[in-house]
Amino acid sequence: MDQPRIDQSIVLRFKDFTFQYKAQAEPSLHNINLTIRQGEKILILGPSGSGKSTLIHCINGLVPHAYPGRSTGSLSLMGEDILSLEIFDISKKVGTVLQDTDGQFVGLSAAEDIAFAAENDAVPTAELHKRVRAAAEQVHIEDHLEKSPQDLSGGQKQRVSMAGVLIDNVDILLFDEPLANLDPAAGQDAIEIIDRLHRETGKTVIIVEHRLEDALHRSVDRIVLIDKGRIIADMPPSELLAGDLLRQTGIREPLYLSALRYAGISITSAMHIEDVNTVEFEKERLREWNRGLPEDPVRFDTPPLLEVTGLGFSYPNAPGKERALENISFTLRRGESVSLVGKNGAGKSTLAKLICGFNRSDTGTLFFEGKDLKNYSIRERAEHIGYVMQNPNQMFSCPKIFDEAAMALRTRGFAEAEVRDRVHHCLNACGLYPFRSWPISALSFGQKKRLSIAAILVTKVSLLILDEPAAGQDHRHYTEIMEFLEELKKEWDLTALIITHNMHMMLEYTTQALVLADGRLIAAETPAEILTNDEVITEANLKRTSLYDLALRAGIADTRGFVQHFINYEREQRTGILRAGGLRPGGRFHE
Repeated sequence: MDQPRIDQSIVLRFKDFTFQYKAQAEPSLHNINLTIRQGEKILILGPSGSGKSTLIHCINGLVPHAYPGRSTGSLSLMGEDILSLEIFDISKKVGTVLQDTDGQFVGLSAAEDIAFAAENDAVPTAELHKRVRAAAEQVHIEDHLEKSPQDLSGGQKQRVSMAGVLIDNVDILLFDEPLANLDPAAGQDAIEIIDRLHRETGKTVIIVEHRLEDALHRSVDRIVLIDKGRIIADMPPSELLAGDLLRQTGIREPLYLSALRYAGISITSAMHIEDVNTVEFEKERLREWNRGLPEDPVRFDTPPLLEVTGLGFSYPNAPGKERALENISFTLRRGESVSLVGKNGAGKSTLAKLICGFNRSDTGTLFFEGKDLKNYSIRERAEHIGYVMQNPNQMFSCPKIFDEAAMALRTRGFAEAEVRDRVHHCLNACGLYPFRSWPISALSFGQKKRLSIAAILVTKVSLLILDEPAAGQDHRHYTEIMEFLEELKKEWDLTALIITHNMHMMLEYTTQALVLADGRLIAAETPAEILTNDEVITEANLKRTSLYDLALRAGIADTRGFVQHFINYEREQRTGILRAGGLRPGGRFHE
């Protein structure tokens, strides 16, 4: 009897595949059927907790080798049962670039890190140097081979990680949220590098992301949409963008498509909707919608909360006494949400640390509620200013979720009844109340991020500084967090300073943007004004909004006004939806 013919072009095939982690009561993946062929470029899309991470762990062998569990159905890699392969064998076929590039470094220099896999294979020295150089040149990192990881920018670290998997000449390149920790320009550059690698090498490329518009900066063959552990769509981008599945699963559609929908323009896959520069639309209809909207952005004339004047700072061991910050002056007013943006290394985190007192400025003054903070200790400042770090794992001190959220209140001597009420309120708003008795180690990265925010919110500080609150969060989850923060601002007179690379969040949730470049404050304007200013965008490594490009294509001269109109309209729409649905800001039903 003849054996069935194997399609050699198939590199990955899931067939009726279900997987359940050993420590969990329910499967994380349900009945997955997915075929990926040689040379395809696939975007795997889904909200936080949808099963994306489990799916890619099955592909790169971490399931079941690092994360044991039980599976049914089949999963094949190059025609072989992947669950029967050793993780070393899988790594020769599948190369993974992690979301956290710092967690992938093993060498003391970029060159050592790129060489790691080849060194383990005992490649001769001359050949090793040749392969390291070739891999580095593929991602344009060859001029930084002698640098140590801590001296590289986020984008450069990612390029080193890419080179480290390219040196093994793997068949499949797997990118786990490549945009998560990069500034907007570096993220755009990363997508361009991935696209170039795909075109030049012909390798199969799988990108896992939830930032759809940014991921589509370069085209993909298909988008696989996953939610609640099930594949709910596997189709070309144009078909997915034209339908309702993105909104149903909480994925943010590209802003230019939202604007067209708001203007009453029907979206179809035939309109070349994958790119703002190719989409076909009724320009006069968009112009008419724009003319009918109020323009004025929200302005705050409330009393100053934080006044910063002439702030300057240098790190003790900085080469050539290089200034990390120079002559920074701005004012935060009560009730504002202000974004702090700029490229990696611009000084954003340094400024936040000076405000909190973790470092002391060399020059300038900080006044909080009219009081000079010069002699305030870190503890005294913490009574008024809360700081939520970018990496939540660096903030935790307790093993259990409830205890972590309660720690600050218990340290301050609050009665246990009030501790319980405040903690439950914040955990509920942050989507963590059902898990309040869980160990923190059982949470996903996004859930840990929300817990770190909840642990600060319980203290009712006046100023909350959030370092990348959108990192690891899909649109639905960060919307819940930001809507909850909006509610807090009203209830507790809270002001928020948000360090972010997420231009969508900057537009949606902040009324002023402070832009840093090379330690200098180069702009302090509304987000609409910032993201329609090409000079500021270029200097600060930002990414201009697709709304700007849409306005230009429609012949709208006042691009800033159009962007502001969109922001105002969407805020009204979002507020109306929340009220109509009986929801509080934060996404939770009234009890």
